[in-house]
Amino acid sequence: MMMQYSSLANEKPLDVLRLIRTQNVGPVTFFNLVAFYGSASAALEKLPELARRGGRKQPLIAYDKNAAQKEIDATEKFGARMILYGAPDYPKLLLALPDAPPLITVIGHAHLWRQKPVIALVGARNASANGCQFAQKLARDLGEAGFTVVSGLARGIDTFAHKGSLAGGTVGVIAGGIDNIYPPENAILFGQLKETGAIVSEQPFGAIPFAGAFPGRNRIIAGMSMGTVIVEAAPKSGSLITARLAGEYNREVFAVPGSPLDPRSKGCNQLLKDGAHMAESAADIIQGIAHLRSSAMEENPPATYTPQPPPGAIDDAQLDGARALVLEKLGYAAVSVDELIAQCNCPAGIVLTILLELELAGRVRRSAGNKVALASDSGEEVA
Repeated sequence: MMMQYSSLANEKPLDVLRLIRTQNVGPVTFFNLVAFYGSASAALEKLPELARRGGRKQPLIAYDKNAAQKEIDATEKFGARMILYGAPDYPKLLLALPDAPPLITVIGHAHLWRQKPVIALVGARNASANGCQFAQKLARDLGEAGFTVVSGLARGIDTFAHKGSLAGGTVGVIAGGIDNIYPPENAILFGQLKETGAIVSEQPFGAIPFAGAFPGRNRIIAGMSMGTVIVEAAPKSGSLITARLAGEYNREVFAVPGSPLDPRSKGCNQLLKDGAHMAESAADIIQGIAHLRSSAMEENPPATYTPQPPPGAIDDAQLDGARALVLEKLGYAAVSVDELIAQCNCPAGIVLTILLELELAGRVRRSAGNKVALASDSGEEVA
């Protein structure tokens, strides 16, 4: 259970940026705050009080206004722009994500996802020569068939997916700032995407990629695509995370079969056992998403959650009475928010408000599937 704001297009970019860059505020928390209080500006004012009620010892200070303005200025100077959730150039299919980015930074051409269907093509970094060659051909064929190919600008399969689809249109989603070329050997490819394709990031300008940013990058890849194709993937690889997310978002998942003797094929072969579509050609992929290629889905993507109305007036006595119960029900293993509400037998608005307090205090973390758990001492960021 979470709440959804229909559009941020009328919000001030500075307020949106300050709220999403504030410590302990991830996408889900961001949208809950805006839905609760009506705007990013109003939510910013409520942060210190909410965090204090959640048990935070040090005051929670909103992201600095001058620092946010410097990021906006640096982004524009670089030739990129920030696109707010719900704005015309924001990827339509990304709107359906329960943890959609409130804003993305883009350099390049947004028409690549506005005017053409998008397919994700990702795979192993230490890919085989045959795997890279096949990914490049697959991407080229998809481009010639009128698709935009999105990938992660990583080594291996991603690199060749972009190379194959340069002529047809390709989008790279990165885990660092929009100005950060990673890996360094893809500098030429990065420049080509800036000129003829597009690059997308949700990370701050100048940010260096870190481990925790890659799953977030993967959700954008899967979320803006009608289908995700995996070419070579070891078990527990990032590519399989992308495939899992695509499935959670009700998108099609495709896998290229490989030799059982090659560890890089184990992930794809397992996906096939689990029900993924077999992809031996672009035609297999086009046929597999035929039922999704309707203007209805592109213009009005189905939500992956049920929007909830903001809670009514809740007094402190109600919150104080329920806070201990919510903490008692939470553990270090993630539980769905809906299940937590049912277990607490409290009005949804009360539980959601308490979760907001605890998240902002850094005592609760979110995970995929709209689940929550007590935050450990490992330094994990709250979503």
